[in-house]
Amino acid sequence: MAAFSYPATWLTGYIPDLPTPFDENGGIDLVAFAKLCERQIEAGVSAIVVAETAGEASTLAPLEHDNILRAAVETARGRVRVIAGAGSNSTSQAIETTRRAEAAGADAVLSVVPYYNKPMQAGIHAHFRAVADSTALPIILHDIPSRTIRELSEDTLARLAESRQFIGLRDGTGDIAHLLRLRSLLPSGFRLLSGDDATALAFIANGGDGCISMISNVAPQLCQAIFSSCRQGRLQSARYLQNRLAPLTASLSDESPAALKYALCLLGYLRPNTRLPIVELDDPAKAEVANAIAEIGDEDLACPTESWHAHVLATMVNQALSGTGIGANGTAAKNLDFAGKIPRSQPAVQSTKAKF
Repeated sequence: MAAFSYPATWLTGYIPDLPTPFDENGGIDLVAFAKLCERQIEAGVSAIVVAETAGEASTLAPLEHDNILRAAVETARGRVRVIAGAGSNSTSQAIETTRRAEAAGADAVLSVVPYYNKPMQAGIHAHFRAVADSTALPIILHDIPSRTIRELSEDTLARLAESRQFIGLRDGTGDIAHLLRLRSLLPSGFRLLSGDDATALAFIANGGDGCISMISNVAPQLCQAIFSSCRQGRLQSARYLQNRLAPLTASLSDESPAALKYALCLLGYLRPNTRLPIVELDDPAKAEVANAIAEIGDEDLACPTESWHAHVLATMVNQALSGTGIGANGTAAKNLDFAGKIPRSQPAVQSTKAKF
């Protein structure tokens, strides 16, 4: 566990909200998970989020939550911070999960506004104060009204931020005006991160500190380039890179984590398996994700240890560049399962990565 520090200068840039890979029997695939962690570390992220929205946290048993968190800590080896999803609409459950995360070696916890119960603001404040009193870990608050129904009000956030234990906010509202209002209300060291990939660039350009992101799972280096370009005032470059990701961002927005897992399956990192009530994508949605990846035009996204995935991605990019694309019936997408056989006669792809 990292030493408690404020302001949390490490809480910046694109931080991936990692999915939880499942094997063919429905158990957690820790080998695939370690591969996801290592890829993000190599891309230069400052932190990784484990067992939160993309990680299907609500379907994980307590022991599974502990195991995947320990796997993240062991893989990170202090090179990046590990942020554990530890939210619940039950305060006692949130406290228990937070304590277990601390015992597993997490560097911080991400705690969401209690959902479904529709607590008043006084109850939300009391909930987070009780969680804070149960741990020495820094806490990042997660406000996502589209899922929780209740928002974290600006007044409640300002009161919580008076404690240095609350180090940041994952803002899932997608409201840039909200960011601008918060900056004047909160301590200068309090970190504000977008939770919405579609508006992340605007969020960062208007003073946000980064994004806790799903798209970063697919294209971590592109996301880091977007952030650095924005920070260096090169907004045209940042917008160009963001536009390359826009089709995939749209594809992931409504059907993740299933869409995210399918995208990573195409790249050779994990199986697309989910747990109920989430189910795998239908064929039209698979084709949409496959086309969106092809439009990014970067064959280096594919897992280097799964050479046939790299070959498939190269073929997809060539199809997109030539205008043939991928059939609406998902034909190309169907070929991208773990038993797929890809002809070796396909033409080689030329890199289409941006120069900047």
